[in-house]
Amino acid sequence: MHLNARAGDIVDLLPRIKPSVVGIGTLHPTRNPRLKLAGTGFVVGDGRQVVTNAHVPPLLLDLEHKETLAVVVRRGEQVEIRSAERVVADEEHDLLLLRVGGTPLPALTLGDSDKAREGQTLYFTGYPLGAILGLYPATHRAGLAAIAPVFSPPGGAKGLTGKLIRRAQEPFLIFQLDATAYPGNSGSPLYDPDTGAVLGIVNSVFVKGAKENALTNPSGISYAIPARYIDNLLKQ
Repeated sequence: MHLNARAGDIVDLLPRIKPSVVGIGTLHPTRNPRLKLAGTGFVVGDGRQVVTNAHVPPLLLDLEHKETLAVVVRRGEQVEIRSAERVVADEEHDLLLLRVGGTPLPALTLGDSDKAREGQTLYFTGYPLGAILGLYPATHRAGLAAIAPVFSPPGGAKGLTGKLIRRAQEPFLIFQLDATAYPGNSGSPLYDPDTGAVLGIVNSVFVKGAKENALTNPSGISYAIPARYIDNLLKQ
């Protein structure tokens, strides 16, 4: 376990991480703007597989007007838009695997999230506010504040939804981070600055519904789904 990463470590690592981080959105030929960015994803596996949160892309597309799923790839000053299609989803852990067209992209390596420790310094890279700040991925430092079950009981019976009841019956551990993640950060890789191995995937919506029903727009606390569930998804 390490409490602080040397500044030089992350500076040297980012050129390897950023080419694998992509924007996730939809492309609509008659919309202005045509591209609507919804969140972040990252390349894994054979270079044509992209992992994101299941809640990031819309479930329904305007097929009548040829709206499609799209992945935004940034290469230096060049931005490339590729078509994407759904492969498999894990709704329980809010994960989605996409397949993109074109030549393979550099893939990130999944680490052993079971070895993550509280107090560890990690980083995540993504598009925090979508395209509002431009198509430039931003990197944030996050301390692993706690490893805790996803479910927290709501204040009263009125807060018990079907989804929360299911999570109470089968809770799983998540990472609580002392960093602010915005909606566009959903799907960002959470990685070890020493090795670049991905230990989790940032989630700014799914977990919030269970852990923070009583809070509105909390700041300074975010969550991530451990990489072990991404590995399970790939095995499907």
